[in-house]
Amino acid sequence: MTRRVVLWRHGRTEWNVAGRVQGQTDTALDEVGVRQAAAAAARLASLRPVRILSSDLQRARHTAEELSRLTGVPVELDERLREMNFGEREGLTWKESWERFPDLMKAMLEDREERFPGAELHAEAGARLSAAVTEALETLEDEQTLVVVAHGAVLRVGVCTFLGFPEATWRTFAGLSNCSWIALEQISPEHDTRWRLTEWNAGTLPEPVMSDDG
Repeated sequence: MTRRVVLWRHGRTEWNVAGRVQGQTDTALDEVGVRQAAAAAARLASLRPVRILSSDLQRARHTAEELSRLTGVPVELDERLREMNFGEREGLTWKESWERFPDLMKAMLEDREERFPGAELHAEAGARLSAAVTEALETLEDEQTLVVVAHGAVLRVGVCTFLGFPEATWRTFAGLSNCSWIALEQISPEHDTRWRLTEWNAGTLPEPVMSDDG
């Protein structure tokens, strides 16, 4: 008796290619991103999701709509799934961020995060995504799959928050490629309520683990 959550990053945008921080700036999928979303949706549709939740930003919403088109499951929008608000970093490249905010960038990478002007902290973004997922799971029954469509940073920190990983470990987990996903499974809900991380930055469907490690 397995419950599954697939947390799926949106397809590529022009800002992804340029290396610009998107945050809550409402950028659109580029042509490659549209194709990525259609290809990934064709694979995820085989999991027969019963709910599809999405950020209301168009790059996530349009990615989610590709899966909705194949499954007939409507897309439910939730602002809590928006990308992290990066404040004045939005629109900047990594190099430009270092030039403008050297001390704040250094502190972030040394796990001494301070708030950038107008921005959220990673922990704040993680908490809101985790809350949205936790709420959605209240309706998920045995042998059902929930798909959550969101953004790279908020998915990374949100999943770490949901699983209870200490914040100091979050940077151990690499970012997600466009249209890749994280899969979580609750293997035996009636006996064990813990969720297990079964896929990270994946582009292939989750498969049963055949081992003696219970």
